[in-house]
Amino acid sequence: MKKVIVLLFVCFAFSDFASAQVQGDSRAHLLGTYGLRYKYFGVGGGIEYFFVDNFAIMPSYTKIFPNVGKMSNFSADLRYYISTGASQLYFMAGYSQNWENNNPDGAGTKRNIKGANVGVGAYIRMTDWVGLSTEFKVQSQSPSEAGFRFGLAFPL
Repeated sequence: MKKVIVLLFVCFAFSDFASAQVQGDSRAHLLGTYGLRYKYFGVGGGIEYFFVDNFAIMPSYTKIFPNVGKMSNFSADLRYYISTGASQLYFMAGYSQNWENNNPDGAGTKRNIKGANVGVGAYIRMTDWVGLSTEFKVQSQSPSEAGFRFGLAFPL
């Protein structure tokens, strides 16, 4: 858990430094997620960094609220934008890792599950300082889940 927080902090610091060089090359995301199979809701955030035209990498961390126990997810996604302008469509693929504890009082079976994810999404600019971020993603690791991510994105 500490490694994920440190990784997100490093990514945020690097993206903030990079955005000072080129205008509009990174975005901070505040996200909500909803799984279609298990109907779990989660909240999280991430930093998207454009390292080449039309390509971005986005590490994100999500705290998921299952019916019993605790769960969280880290994803590092590569995004390819196929459109530009006010509405930007992208395809994504990436690495995903879940941490689960299925016991209600905290002690129990802890699992660390790694896998991949693929999906499609869109960024819709609402104003110069905020946009709507939507995504449909399928994850391969247990629990194999298809779900929606939605939230706000703030250009840095």
